[in-house]
Amino acid sequence: MVSRVGVASDDFRKQVLGYGLTTAQILYRMPDHPSLLQTYVWQNYDLFPKFPALKDFLAFWQEKLDGPLFSVTVAHSRLIKPTELRAVDGVFRLH
Repeated sequence: MVSRVGVASDDFRKQVLGYGLTTAQILYRMPDHPSLLQTYVWQNYDLFPKFPALKDFLAFWQEKLDGPLFSVTVAHSRLIKPTELRAVDGVFRLH
């Protein structure tokens, strides 16, 4: 008998749905010293190529934060690829 247990991790569910780990290096100008640049690293699960979560974060940044954006560099990796998913024929339990 095979029991079906729900996946507890929201991050794993997102990965199965096609989300990947997205990292953005954000360079922005210091509000008090506009000639100086500061860096901020943002990381979350997001969908390639439209990056809705990153776009929402950058919109929030531009609306609410004082440091104007200078540049954004994005890296994205799908952690679960189609070839890595296989059907399981049985469940082995170790006590």
